[in-house]
Amino acid sequence: MPPAGRPRAIWTGSISFGLVNAPVRMYAAVSEQNLKFNLIHEADGGRIGYQKICKLEEKTVSNDEIVKAYQVEEDEFVYLTDEDFEAASPESYKTITVHDFVPTSEIDPIYFERTYYLGAADKTGEPVYALLVEAMQQANLAAIATYVFHERENLGCLRVRDGVLTLEKMFFHDEVRPSEGIAPDGVAVDKKQLEMAIELIKNYTGSFDPTQYEDNYRARLLEVIEQKREGKEVKRVVETETTTAPDLLAALQASLSQTKGDRKAPAEKPAKKKAAAAAGSGGSRRGRRTG
Repeated sequence: MPPAGRPRAIWTGSISFGLVNAPVRMYAAVSEQNLKFNLIHEADGGRIGYQKICKLEEKTVSNDEIVKAYQVEEDEFVYLTDEDFEAASPESYKTITVHDFVPTSEIDPIYFERTYYLGAADKTGEPVYALLVEAMQQANLAAIATYVFHERENLGCLRVRDGVLTLEKMFFHDEVRPSEGIAPDGVAVDKKQLEMAIELIKNYTGSFDPTQYEDNYRARLLEVIEQKREGKEVKRVVETETTTAPDLLAALQASLSQTKGDRKAPAEKPAKKKAAAAAGSGGSRRGRRTG
């Protein structure tokens, strides 16, 4: 049984490098604070549901009549069973297999998709876990590995953060789209404008502190929800339309003037409302309309 206070593991397996195996458990490292909304029939407050309809017969189909199929041509599908998926699964479906150790600086962040924590599976696995953490820290390298999760093989990057192994789920190389045709072609950069742009960047340069940044839209939307819940009128704030400077040089000069001195004044954070708890709540009962 995991110690009290430890989060629930979402995957259990082992890290394999060479002949060494480190039993680990995977934990979610990110908790996105998205607001969840329900679709409601405005006339009576009933929740909107969905049915699985056969487009040929135009009738509802039960789950036992539905199969997975891969489309190979416009009108040709290959039906797949659970056994077919199992036949394609790697033998080491419970193993994070390390293939290479590389400098973290060589990994383009575009390949990173999502982060997970990895902890030792039990007390007996803690020595090899601690050994791997210490060795990776001293080598200052990250591990590139493959593993199976949610019925598909994934590419991953193992690195150390605050003494804990993290697993970065990565995109495979053929999942990252090329950037050809996006960058400007044949545009000359003015030397004076470049110098001013570099100075402007220096004025904005600082240390990364994630606590400085807040989801202000979410906070404002929670305020709107609370206002409607209390029967208050919601007034839309009309934002000032952004105007284009007469020319780039003038825009740079104006920006430099604005950033002189103390650029970052403490921003006033929207008040946290009790709607934060109510906005994301679910439940199956018929809702009472407010607003």
